[in-house]
Amino acid sequence: MNRPLPRREFFHLCGGISAIPQFSTAANELIDEVGITCATLASHMKPRNPNGFPLRELPQVAAEELGMKVLDLATTNLESFDPRVLETVREAAETTGSVFTNLKMNQPGIELGSLDPEKRAAGLKTYFATVDAAALLGMRWVRALPTRELPENHVHFLESMQQLADYSREKGLTLLIENFGWMQGDPGSVLKLINELDSDLPACPDTGNWNSNEIRYAGLAATFPLAATCDFKVKTLGPNREHNAYDLEKCFRTGEAAGFRGPWCIEHGHRDREVLFEELRWIRDELKRWIAS
Repeated sequence: MNRPLPRREFFHLCGGISAIPQFSTAANELIDEVGITCATLASHMKPRNPNGFPLRELPQVAAEELGMKVLDLATTNLESFDPRVLETVREAAETTGSVFTNLKMNQPGIELGSLDPEKRAAGLKTYFATVDAAALLGMRWVRALPTRELPENHVHFLESMQQLADYSREKGLTLLIENFGWMQGDPGSVLKLINELDSDLPACPDTGNWNSNEIRYAGLAATFPLAATCDFKVKTLGPNREHNAYDLEKCFRTGEAAGFRGPWCIEHGHRDREVLFEELRWIRDELKRWIAS
């Protein structure tokens, strides 16, 4: 019986990273879905905003005000790692029919590639506890935060990332690789890292996290074939909804051409909640229009 080729062997036979097919792990219920990256709501929520709404109300707010059920969270959205609190939040999501997809582990100061073994161990301990929280919330993915600068030691970094991927898998989750920090200057950085880890890890392309538009479109074309989800980042919108930073529809069409079908999780912020929600609804409708076309 023929066995499927491991990713590393497939890379070798195809001659590199340019010929990689779609490996999306998104379940059928997430196809063509438009959701939200909730890190951008953190300034309107507890604990960052004492007057904001708590995480347990997020599913209802997203459903009623934004018409969204797909929620990508970040550790900045979590008020507590207490299992009882997390279970209450999960129940709130289930009640509204919402889906928690990805937990972005955004704790600062973690150095998985540090030369200091104690720093690496401390970072993994923090991440392991966060994976446990993600499992209690019913997540399917977690994402570690790449540092802005290259890791001190690449071998140590790979070893730590593999431990994190293995631990996540034991808890029923999958580690995502996102273009951020030191990865933003190389359009092939996500696929190179996945290949180095020798693991079937999916990608989470962020449309905004590239150092130039030339790198952006090449990077998205290279990364979308392995995407499980997408952070559809929208920066400042002009008075007529113009987006001068880069071409939003081109980002979408690049993913579409690569075979990616969602979920598209909008990442967009604004200090004024009313304006924010109005703009989020406009971005949502644009994505739905492109999906329908």
